[in-house]
Amino acid sequence: MGVKAKKEKMSASDARNNFGELLEIARKNPVRIERNGRPVAVVISPDEFERMEAIEDAWWASKADEAMKEGTLGQEESEKFLAEMLNAKD
Repeated sequence: MGVKAKKEKMSASDARNNFGELLEIARKNPVRIERNGRPVAVVISPDEFERMEAIEDAWWASKADEAMKEGTLGQEESEKFLAEMLNAKD
């Protein structure tokens, strides 16, 4: 695993009033935006966003691979299964 980035915090009003500074900080570290002491958003760099998307894509790809290994139903089996489910009594 990579090194964890330092987490910065900023109030929503400070983020609004110092937007340029917020963007500069977010280029290096995620910035948690808080309103009334509660987190409402996180601003991250485009690189960090792309890294997170790649991780999510890899996870979904692994799930698809697992499903393919388990096998799939053909068209007839799928239609029969769906018909049974639609006609099932509760």
